[in-house]
Amino acid sequence: MSDLVIVESPAKAKTIKKYLGKNFDVVASVGHIRDLPKSKLGVDIDNNFEPMYENKREKSALIKELKAQASKADTVYLATDPDREGEAISWHLAHVLELDGSQPIRVTFSEITKSGIQNGMSAPRSIDMDLVNAQQARRILDRIVGYKLSPFLWKKVRRGLSAGRVQSVAVRLIVDRENEIKAFESQEYWTIDAKLHGSASKKQFPSKLAETDGKKAELRTKEEADKILASLEGKDFIVSDIKKSVRKKQPAPPFTTSTLQQEASRKLSFNARRTMKTAQELYEGVEIEGQGAVGLITYMRTDSLRVSEEAQKAAADMIRQRFGEEYLPPKPRIYKSRSNSQDAHEAIRPSTIDITPDQIRSSLSSDQYKLYKLIWERFMASQMANALLDSAVIDITAGNCLFRTTGFTVKFDGFTKLYEESTDGNSDEGGAIPKLTKGEKLSVVSLLGNQHFTQPPPRYTEASLIKALEENGIGRPSTYAPTITTILDRHYVEREQKQLKPTPLGDVITDLLKEHFENIVDTKFTAQMENNLDKVEEGKEQWYDVLKDFYGDFAATLEKAEQDMEGKRVKVPNEPTDIICEKCGRHMVIKIGPYGKFLGCEGFPECKNTRKIVNETEGKCPKCGKKMLARKSKKGKPFFGCEDYQNCGFMTWDTPVSDICPQCGSTLFKKAGRKGKLVCEKEGCGYEAEVSDKNEN
Repeated sequence: MSDLVIVESPAKAKTIKKYLGKNFDVVASVGHIRDLPKSKLGVDIDNNFEPMYENKREKSALIKELKAQASKADTVYLATDPDREGEAISWHLAHVLELDGSQPIRVTFSEITKSGIQNGMSAPRSIDMDLVNAQQARRILDRIVGYKLSPFLWKKVRRGLSAGRVQSVAVRLIVDRENEIKAFESQEYWTIDAKLHGSASKKQFPSKLAETDGKKAELRTKEEADKILASLEGKDFIVSDIKKSVRKKQPAPPFTTSTLQQEASRKLSFNARRTMKTAQELYEGVEIEGQGAVGLITYMRTDSLRVSEEAQKAAADMIRQRFGEEYLPPKPRIYKSRSNSQDAHEAIRPSTIDITPDQIRSSLSSDQYKLYKLIWERFMASQMANALLDSAVIDITAGNCLFRTTGFTVKFDGFTKLYEESTDGNSDEGGAIPKLTKGEKLSVVSLLGNQHFTQPPPRYTEASLIKALEENGIGRPSTYAPTITTILDRHYVEREQKQLKPTPLGDVITDLLKEHFENIVDTKFTAQMENNLDKVEEGKEQWYDVLKDFYGDFAATLEKAEQDMEGKRVKVPNEPTDIICEKCGRHMVIKIGPYGKFLGCEGFPECKNTRKIVNETEGKCPKCGKKMLARKSKKGKPFFGCEDYQNCGFMTWDTPVSDICPQCGSTLFKKAGRKGKLVCEKEGCGYEAEVSDKNEN
């Protein structure tokens, strides 16, 4: 007889088994084993919103096996993830396996390490019903919105659509931003920019007009700029003031779920789903050569910035050893979490500080290495000393004009020796400035008026959308990635490079919901619902009371919307194209179906002609000479193939370019990777060359 530990994933089971030894069996439930039914609402609204859970049909064999193992075990421990979802999975397991959840059968691991597992196993507890009820309330709330609102969209727009509390608000944010961009009226303005150098050094530096006649320079037209330029002819440029200071630059805190997704998007070009999938692998355990399965990071769904004293001490020892005592702050850093943070877990950090990314690179996949390196470096930098910058503001007088130059030099690199946080915008810190003295006369290299136009707010990227969702209190760490995946998969939003843009379908649904279900797409209302769910978790609210408060108004709003829209349908506008239908001669339009965009005749239903949308690329097929098209695999990975792919069969992951092979005249392809090579893929040629600058982008 032995004890049984049940976790969610096989990878996690394997890692934990290594540490627990032969007296324990460790098995995986592979997520939830029961849920609300797929084919009906599954909630008894009139009976305090009682959920009608049922065992998942596809898990029947696994459930039978778990019951057999549980019946033979001395003790069964439920060790699912340490969050609401994990608590609910344990509660469902206890129900199906007929375990007493009030007994100490629940264990949690904040990190899958020997000490983390020993700490978890030494402190079993009962199932936390407040956590379970918070998850139940969210699940039932989302089920009600989805099952009640989606049929309304089917009747008024088209079948197959869906709405959801968080996803609909996310789409609204993107739609509202797009409307801001369309409504934006660009304003012309001008700057006067000089390039100067001092008498002691010929090194040029930039300076910008800041004031005229003691007032801030605001130039709206070319005439105003030309007038300033004319007044500066023959004027001496004199250094009138130098203000120097030492500025402290603090490191960014360690990662939360949100900031990890944002930074992985900026630095690694990972989407949120890819980031969380990779982080889950690092948390559950990776096979490390010579060590077996090792959990490399702490739990990755967290909004806390708390760090254990043990981890801080280990980081300090590593910093002292690697960089020297001067790279440590006077005392360990304490970062303050957001006011609505759950603080159930630590910030995301390496489980074992001594395991550096480079030591285990050969054991990790490319994504695992990149993300682990990002997490390791961010955490280590968060525990390091400030960077010190010698900052300078140089005022330069020319006639009645004041030019200003700002810049800095690094006095002490501090944490920047290891890592710096990226940003969505451009840095305005300026660069290094040569040594100048007050009263010094400067030489003018160039003096130009430059035209500019004010820019609309940028479209959201995944990183900036996640930031906006978090700042508005919409969703929680576990919801960001699935929310973005859903709105892309439903074709309410599409990517243009890294930017998120609403489709005509997304516009129509958002406008419809704004008109008839304002609360569903209102950021403040959605944030308040999240706060109510938090109160359930804290034991301050009953979960069914939260649902009652929501449902009364929602049901009345739905009934009114049905009445207001009686007999009406909303048409999704098609995107026009210049492509002519070969069957009837009318234009083809871009439509959105369940599987994405396609071309259809504008004469539908008289003409039912449709076509796939193809994207031509540079170059020709090296096998048959026909056009090359950009395509996507079933998993969404881009590749390139011949337009006659069915007969020709040529495909490649490498990108075709406009360059021609000097040996055989075929199209060249750029190998994947930042510093790839140009190669000829015509059979038998073998030509290779380094990528030239013009192909780098």
